[in-house]
Amino acid sequence: MTRSALARLLSPRSLAVIGGREAAEVIRQCERIGFSGEIWPVNPKRSEVAGRKTFASLSDMPGIPDAAFIAVPRDATIDAVATLANMGAGGAVCYASGFAEVGEEGAALQDKLVAVSGNLALLGPNCYGLLNYLDGAALWPDQHGGLAVKKGVAIITQSGNIGLNLTMQARSLPLAYLISAGNKAKGDLGEMIETLLDDDRVTAIGLHIEGLDDIERFSKAALRALDKGVPLIAIKTGRSEAGAALTMSHTSSLAGSDALFDALFKRYGIGRARDVSVFIETLKLLHVHGPLSGNTVSSMSCSGGEAGLVADLASDAGLPTPPLPKDAETKLFDALGPKVPLANPLDYHTYIWGNLEASTATFSAMLGAGYAMNLLILDFPREDRCDASSWEATLAAFEAAQKATGAKAALVASLPESLPETIGQRMIASGIAPMQGISECMDAIRIAADIGARRASQRAEPLHSTQPVNDHIRMLDEPTGKALLARHGLPIPAGQVVTMDQIVNAANMIGYPVVVKAVSETIAHKTEAGAVKLNLKTPDAVIEAAKTMAHLSSLFLVEAMQTDIIAEMIVGITRDPLFGPTLTFGSGGILVELLKDAASLLLPVHRADVERAFDTLKLSHLVHGFRGKPKGDRTAAIDAIMAVAAFADAHRDTLVELDANPVLILEHGAVAVDAMIRLADGKIQ
Repeated sequence: MTRSALARLLSPRSLAVIGGREAAEVIRQCERIGFSGEIWPVNPKRSEVAGRKTFASLSDMPGIPDAAFIAVPRDATIDAVATLANMGAGGAVCYASGFAEVGEEGAALQDKLVAVSGNLALLGPNCYGLLNYLDGAALWPDQHGGLAVKKGVAIITQSGNIGLNLTMQARSLPLAYLISAGNKAKGDLGEMIETLLDDDRVTAIGLHIEGLDDIERFSKAALRALDKGVPLIAIKTGRSEAGAALTMSHTSSLAGSDALFDALFKRYGIGRARDVSVFIETLKLLHVHGPLSGNTVSSMSCSGGEAGLVADLASDAGLPTPPLPKDAETKLFDALGPKVPLANPLDYHTYIWGNLEASTATFSAMLGAGYAMNLLILDFPREDRCDASSWEATLAAFEAAQKATGAKAALVASLPESLPETIGQRMIASGIAPMQGISECMDAIRIAADIGARRASQRAEPLHSTQPVNDHIRMLDEPTGKALLARHGLPIPAGQVVTMDQIVNAANMIGYPVVVKAVSETIAHKTEAGAVKLNLKTPDAVIEAAKTMAHLSSLFLVEAMQTDIIAEMIVGITRDPLFGPTLTFGSGGILVELLKDAASLLLPVHRADVERAFDTLKLSHLVHGFRGKPKGDRTAAIDAIMAVAAFADAHRDTLVELDANPVLILEHGAVAVDAMIRLADGKIQ
């Protein structure tokens, strides 16, 4: 479906409502939030729906609708979609269930639905529909909690109930659009994101993702959002075991599907929320302030306990709370006097409570100190039992300080229920983010800072849709695989492939100590199979080693034994059904699954992203010289990772999996001493 058709569906000026009870509710909800366009009820069995005269058929309507809400059984839904498509309508919400979600018969009907839809934009089937709080369009057959807004965040979810719940939040989050995608029979998240980005009233986009269909389209939409400065926040549910669907390599145990979604989100600066509360709070922060240019935090409260809690939770979220600059200390001393210890987070005590002038001076000193985000911790008393009038001076002072400094600020209640919605709405109007829950606030700041850092870094390329490989898959023997990798820049040891009667001469030429391995296209893990012997120092030892593995192969790989090893690294490629070949690297050797110290990145990849990911690993501590030990060659380690990535790019259509383990990181250089490659039939480059 085209963006123009989807735009007509999302922001209609005329609306056809087809059905009975649900159709009546759609009309009532449109009226409630102020839809000013034409509404045409269609029902051959009723003379009126929700107090409006009905039309007996779609052809009787006085015009061509931009959008339609279809709430009739599934077969009638297909007929209605075909009629709307033929008349040139913009789009339709298909409320009915009984399509692909119920099995093969339903899937066939869903295919038919798409086939007759032509250029019509579709939401669903099996979905609740959409709410447009900007223009007052409620293609939604139920009550909802939202209000009309002039700008706000858009949310796309595959779950109608999650969408309904999000409209009921009382956290002051301004909703611009709520879209329930249902079965996503036509179109994908990428198309919806692209269309929402065309509306400058949308400040951020939230995504509830169960799965993706068109990864290339999604990645292009995510890049456009990043460039436009409209942040994307995602909740990813339904952790899949599909992953690479392969178990021969160690890499496959590290690169699960969820890790690849993490890699996707990091690649395009998409914030990942751990739950619905963080999802809402992050969207709210981004609505007010957008992506952050840094991650430093200042905090003020009139409680030492709250100051300590903020310090701990900021540290847990990886957010620095740097000491006060001298200029800020001076200004705070003038405002607070000698009885208040000055620090960040600041416990400003209650000496200035209710004093507008002193509170404004205190808050202005903190907000002017150069922190990326500035917090005022303030819980309000219960409205039904208490009097909150004395809180007004604190609020007014914080608003004045933010206006005077232009700093990014947030009013934070330690308990979500301790910040009334009226206060939250007032704060948003003042350019202050009303945040509910200190932990949730810290997560939101971290996410907003990560998005800001991604915006400032080199852009990743869009991803490419991947095709499944054929069934003719073969594993290369180790020397063949390593030779291929060497062509792409991966260093390998000096070695020779020989028979039993040549093995001593080969060892003598290479120089002791040596390694002897059985050459085989069927042995993936040589250690477990007894197909490798290390640190052989004499001809007799070489001959004895070859004899112990002669039943495995008549050919042997003799290589130089590596010394001065700083660390062992794994570098691998797995093939994911959605993402295609993906890169994973981390701590290697025989304990790779136990350590699980790894990072996954999507291909193609920039060197800077590999370097950033490498430095997050425990492995990097060894390479940087752990506890006075010699340093490893970080540059050579990154070179090795990039060489494997280059090989994967060159064999994108045929590479099934690759395991270079271990790649030894030395004081000077790095070398891959083992490699396993599986390829589908195709040209080897």
